[in-house]
Amino acid sequence: MKSGQYLVPVHDLINKPGSMRKAELNVITEEPLANYAIGVPSGEKLEIDLKLESVHEGIYVSGEVFGEAKGECGRCLDPIKGELEVDFQELFAYSGTSEDDFTVENEQIDLEQVIRDAVVLSLPFQPVCNEDCLGLCATCGEKILDEAQHMHEAPIDPRWNALQKLKED
Repeated sequence: MKSGQYLVPVHDLINKPGSMRKAELNVITEEPLANYAIGVPSGEKLEIDLKLESVHEGIYVSGEVFGEAKGECGRCLDPIKGELEVDFQELFAYSGTSEDDFTVENEQIDLEQVIRDAVVLSLPFQPVCNEDCLGLCATCGEKILDEAQHMHEAPIDPRWNALQKLKED
């Protein structure tokens, strides 16, 4: 169920090409805006700066979303977080010509899907804690960066297992 946090009234801009207004929204996310490794968890605050412009076709909206993304490093699985700053723009038409169009309805626009798309698409696919992160050892699971001289004995060729067994006996 939508809470209406993303609804912006535009009655003062409808059918007045050339008119412009700035607005700010503070939204608490109800659902996570995330990919598999990083995102904005539910309950986090997003600050949205908007510029609303009336054009002949509808209301042109541009702006920025600010917040904090949390997740885990794609190499070592350490928790990471970082500042989120995402630009977006979209036209909300007075009448939709296709199902994909965003429209002005009841003298207001709903930015929820626009914000969701902009935030999720801006998130890194492979987030890392730092560029020097070497990840985890495939043999023992230790973080390689913590132990600079991390090494294991080379595995014995399985064809020599019979000789190894003789040696142990």
